[in-house]
Amino acid sequence: MVSAGDFRKGITIEMEGKIYVIVDFQHVKPGKGAAFVRAKLKNIVTGQTVEQTFNPSDKYENAHIERKEMQYSYNDGEIYYFMDMESYEQVPLNKSQVEDALQFIKEETMVNIQFYKGEAFSVMPPNFVELVVTQTEPGIQGDTSKAGNKPATLETGLIIQVPLFVNQGEKIRVDTRDGGAYMERVK
Repeated sequence: MVSAGDFRKGITIEMEGKIYVIVDFQHVKPGKGAAFVRAKLKNIVTGQTVEQTFNPSDKYENAHIERKEMQYSYNDGEIYYFMDMESYEQVPLNKSQVEDALQFIKEETMVNIQFYKGEAFSVMPPNFVELVVTQTEPGIQGDTSKAGNKPATLETGLIIQVPLFVNQGEKIRVDTRDGGAYMERVK
C-alpha cells in the first residue's frame, strides 16, 4: 500500500480497478484548510491522462508491473508476435497495444514488454534505434549558411527531421524517447 502523501513520479497504483502511473505530483498546503496532493495520473492500458486531488492519508494498492525483454518476430495482419528468448514462447499483441512502438522497431528488434498480472499491455522500444533512411531530398551543395533540416522517411515508415547532409540509404541513430529525434549517422 502507498499513501497519497508518498506519491512520487513513476509509482504505479491500482485505483477504481484501473492501473495508473504517477506522471507528476504536487503537495499543496494552503493557508487555510487541510493539505492535499494534486497528481497527474496516466492509465497504463489506455494511455488516458487524468488530474486528481487526494487526501495525503488516502491509501492505494501498489500495482506491480513486470517487464520482460523480448524480440519482435513478425506480424500477421493486426496481430504482432514477440518471442521470449529464454523460453522461445510467442506472445501475440494487438496493433493498438504496439502502435506507438511500431514506428521504431523492425523484425528481430529487442523490446521491453510490460505485463500486469500475466497480461501484456505495452511495448517499449529501446531508447536508441538504428534505422536506414529510405527517402529524403538531396541536400543542396554548399548550403552551410544555416543549419537546416529536411524530412526523411525511415525504413519503418517514420518521418523525422534530419540535417541537410543526411542522404538516402544512410543508417542513422534515432532517440525513441521524444518521438523520434535524429541523433547521428552510423558508419
